[in-house]
Amino acid sequence: MVEGFVNWFIGIFGGLQAIPFGKELVVFLISLMPILELRGGLLAASLLNVDPIRSYVIAVIGNFIPVPFILWLINSVLNFMRNSKHFSGVAKWLDEKVDKHKGQIEKFGFWGLVLFVGIPLPGTGAWTGCLIAAVLEMDRKKALFAAIIGIIMCSIIMMLLSFGLLKFIIG
Repeated sequence: MVEGFVNWFIGIFGGLQAIPFGKELVVFLISLMPILELRGGLLAASLLNVDPIRSYVIAVIGNFIPVPFILWLINSVLNFMRNSKHFSGVAKWLDEKVDKHKGQIEKFGFWGLVLFVGIPLPGTGAWTGCLIAAVLEMDRKKALFAAIIGIIMCSIIMMLLSFGLLKFIIG
């Protein structure tokens, strides 16, 4: 499923590949997005034959950039959305996503957030983890540090999968 999304986004951003560093920009943009995040960025890098070290740095930076904004601003954004006629449905969907996963983070705190961000499974990642941390009103500095550790952990796992095992399987 993730590979399908990644290929779709590669197609959308396909024109960027013609410019210098265009493939790297595609990796960055995919890594910046919710849902795909770093997982999708590194998979895209592998599919686009971007240098593994360069793609690692780009994907980690792209995945990290939204984290402080989510931790410090998402509660205000969610409150606005909940009270908005146009965005209340999105806010409800986000609240349901938080409720579905918050137990994992509440139970284990800091390390729960590290694992939630760091283990590349569907529905996990820095965006969702930081959203949950913010809604649970975790200490923002600790949550930021947990997200950084989780992003590094996820990036190592995804490097092994995208450039190791996956490259071996698909050539």
